[in-house]
Amino acid sequence: MNDQRLDVTVQGDEGSTRLDRVLAVRSPALSRSRLKALILAGQVTITRSSQDPTPVRDPAYHVAAGDTITIDVPPAVAPEPEGEDIALDIVFEDEDIIVINKPKGLVVHPAAGHETGTLVNALIAHCGASLSGIGGVKRPGIVHRLDKDTTGLMVVAKNDAAHASLTAQFADHGRTNEMRRGYMAFAWGIPNRPRGTVEAPIDRHPHAREKMAVREGGRDAVTHWEVLQEFPDRHGKPIATLLACQLETGRTHQIRVHLAHIQHPLMGDSVYGSHFKTKASSLGVKSRAALEALDRQALHAYLLALEHPRTGEILEWTSELPHDLAVLRAHMAVPE
Repeated sequence: MNDQRLDVTVQGDEGSTRLDRVLAVRSPALSRSRLKALILAGQVTITRSSQDPTPVRDPAYHVAAGDTITIDVPPAVAPEPEGEDIALDIVFEDEDIIVINKPKGLVVHPAAGHETGTLVNALIAHCGASLSGIGGVKRPGIVHRLDKDTTGLMVVAKNDAAHASLTAQFADHGRTNEMRRGYMAFAWGIPNRPRGTVEAPIDRHPHAREKMAVREGGRDAVTHWEVLQEFPDRHGKPIATLLACQLETGRTHQIRVHLAHIQHPLMGDSVYGSHFKTKASSLGVKSRAALEALDRQALHAYLLALEHPRTGEILEWTSELPHDLAVLRAHMAVPE
């Protein structure tokens, strides 16, 4: 079944100029939540006078009379995700939990634009009925997540008791329990001290709703970092750093936002570090090639420690840098 395409012309009498509210008036067959999801997924474009169609991902975008709004509505999908035969790199598994090493490019749970091919689809196929009903219809067993292109360790609950225990541990973030999450982060620049803490609230970006930002009044967020290694440019001058980061909170894009906030954005991060992109020209030939081949933010969840939900035993797992980041590290250490 193909996408349905709807064209709406803004009349100017809709009572608001906000994109989502205009569409709510002109496309009553689609619910407000469905329209918002389509906007955020990039399924809505606007054509103004003789200009080319422009995708708009902000529901609060202001339209004008005469604008033509095009909505591409994907076919309806099953209300519950289906199991799919997707290979998993399983680090640990028992009757209560499963720990996986997530590769880059794997979305954790179904959402607009990613209804299939997710970790949840893989888990349903691997674990079967034990996951059903946990954590919501489209997020069975998921108690935390990694961004699509962040690699590394994730734990998933296989039953309700495990889900409750892990949820409580992640909510506490190691303040009173043994939960620890560690990340390897390749960041631009050299911090002025060997370790530090970023404590800055995070909320949705005021204009680009798919992004997060440090904002007054946002949710508390704390990231601890420590310098592991410094990297030189092709002239031998310091240009980048490998940091070990630990989270005291778990906000969306937290490490990416916090490191960008202190002017040390992740290498390869096109969302929060695009203004540092020209720095790549100062890298050695092989380092620059490795960064270009990376095509993602240089972030890896290398450490996960928690209390087993049934036995109470403290378990800890580590994950080596994936091949693309290992290559980047090797070439950055000895630029050519």
